[in-house]
Amino acid sequence: MAEVPPAIWVGARVLPWGAYVLRIALGEDAKVAFGRFRGGEPIPLPAGDYLYVGSAMGKRGSATLARRVLRHACRSGQAPPHPIWMSLQRSLRRELQEAGFPTELPRPSPKRCFWHIDYLLDRPEAELVQVFLVGSDQRLEASLARSLAADPHTRVVAAGLGARDSDQATHLLRVEAAPVWWQTLPHRLVSLSQGGR
Repeated sequence: MAEVPPAIWVGARVLPWGAYVLRIALGEDAKVAFGRFRGGEPIPLPAGDYLYVGSAMGKRGSATLARRVLRHACRSGQAPPHPIWMSLQRSLRRELQEAGFPTELPRPSPKRCFWHIDYLLDRPEAELVQVFLVGSDQRLEASLARSLAADPHTRVVAAGLGARDSDQATHLLRVEAAPVWWQTLPHRLVSLSQGGR
């Protein structure tokens, strides 16, 4: 995979809150139990690219956008973080500082799997490779997830997965597309986020 920037801010504003899309590469086929989702039944995931849509609407502390995505870049217990962690922290700090926001981004405390996505990101065969951030005062997570699920290059992994607060929605999608799909994603996210306001 060609080197990609760790974080891409989408749209005109860098804000400490908003929505995000994680790009995850699964290096080999896996069966993942997503906590209590579907009674803890493991879900088969073929190797390839995945995306996850989330949000962090907190104005400060651990609920801010930067801290949330840095948490996603960690693994539980003594496992090392995803390789992107250090460059992601530097990128987020630089962007927030240039926008005039606080840049205190300590390493998250030991991670405990809580959200569905934590169970995938904790796996050694899964790697967080890039983060797309959409600074916004509006809750865009559900509308972005619906729009991306309608894309002909994405496949729903399991209805309701990653979307505890949205019935019948899903926020974890498999992406079956050429690399250019990811390169054009920021432009599409701008359009989607403006349409969701």
